[in-house]
Amino acid sequence: MLRKIPTHQLRIGMHVHEVPGSWLSHPFWRASFRLSDDKQVAQLRAAVSYVVIDTAKGLDVAEAEVEAATEAQGETTFLDDVEVNEVAGELGGGASESLATDVVAHTARPLPPTQPVTLQDEVQRASRIVAQSRTAMQSMFQDVRLGKAVDAEHCLPLVDDITQSVSRNPGAIVSLARLKTSDDYTYMHSVAVCALMVSLARQLKLSEADTREAGLAGLVHDLGKALMPPEVLNKPGALTREEFAVMKGHPEAGHRMLVEGRGVGPVPLDVCLHHHEKVNGKGYPHGLAGDDISLFARMGAVCDVYDAITSNRPYKAGWDPADSVQKMAQWAKDGHFDERIFQAFVKSIGIYPTGSLVKLKSGRLAVVVEQGDSSLLKPLVKVFYSTKASEPLVPQLLDLSQSSDDIVGREQPAAWGFKNLDELWLKA
Repeated sequence: MLRKIPTHQLRIGMHVHEVPGSWLSHPFWRASFRLSDDKQVAQLRAAVSYVVIDTAKGLDVAEAEVEAATEAQGETTFLDDVEVNEVAGELGGGASESLATDVVAHTARPLPPTQPVTLQDEVQRASRIVAQSRTAMQSMFQDVRLGKAVDAEHCLPLVDDITQSVSRNPGAIVSLARLKTSDDYTYMHSVAVCALMVSLARQLKLSEADTREAGLAGLVHDLGKALMPPEVLNKPGALTREEFAVMKGHPEAGHRMLVEGRGVGPVPLDVCLHHHEKVNGKGYPHGLAGDDISLFARMGAVCDVYDAITSNRPYKAGWDPADSVQKMAQWAKDGHFDERIFQAFVKSIGIYPTGSLVKLKSGRLAVVVEQGDSSLLKPLVKVFYSTKASEPLVPQLLDLSQSSDDIVGREQPAAWGFKNLDELWLKA
């Protein structure tokens, strides 16, 4: 039975099912665990006012203490099987037991506010999440290399924080996660794909539960790479045919690890195994085609490729975001992606994603800062260079939805020798 209790009732031997709030606001990376010492109890009491415990996995509160607390303050909330079924029924019926439990866990705690904010307002908060994510994913990949079983529950607080950031402003964490070095690509690619999957799921209007599963799928989709030979995984050049054949084994390797672990549902398992399938049947590992590829795997294919080609790799610099969207549009027509999924993806990140270099009708160059509310063709940009005078301009924000100026095309940063474009959109 799940039970919400004030932290002053905590004692060693209880199983904490859920700690409220962001994992950045308390010292517990794993939100579900058994209390084993007084230090954990003291930390929880100092960090939060209540937790949800699972009495089926640990000790219950003494009956007298429960009654006293209930009568005096009404603080203790009981969640029995009937309530679980009623909450699940509100979703339209047919909810699984695990889904019902997840719903109860979320209704038992207040969700952080998700009012939309500007990119600049979200960048600092998203930067903190990205930094924490890097450490978490390095640890997870290291555990996999050491042969430890994967526990997806460790990922859920991270997925929740990324989801909240995307809810406030999708461009911030999606764009920040793209700014990875070739050295930490393997770890941060998973974080970026998680953010992209969440953003795409919201664009497709998937349920909260499905959006969370999509985010978790993005986070674990490439864990199989932890078992690939380092000299192949980090090779600073194109792979040979033999090396590529080795790398093509990472989806099945990751799938095996997730199956052997715990807390991973069918969606992350499917995306891990099938994110390299193509709708034309020319993908791997199973050569699936069309509707034989699940919705989530088709989503994963698009998000995985976008982050891969826009990121710096050991053997090449990342492509400009807008140029990448244009190339992927052609690949979608060639049958690499589901075109409907790709169109929704473009709507989620923009035709000219944050960080894109564009040329305006006025002859000025600008970097895209944020997507516009009224049109994908009219984002907020920062103008900084005059092609007519061939000289820099004082950087200035320009909302194209309120201007007579328009974007006339994409530009290649390398062709102009620009190396600081990310600084332009990161700064207010």
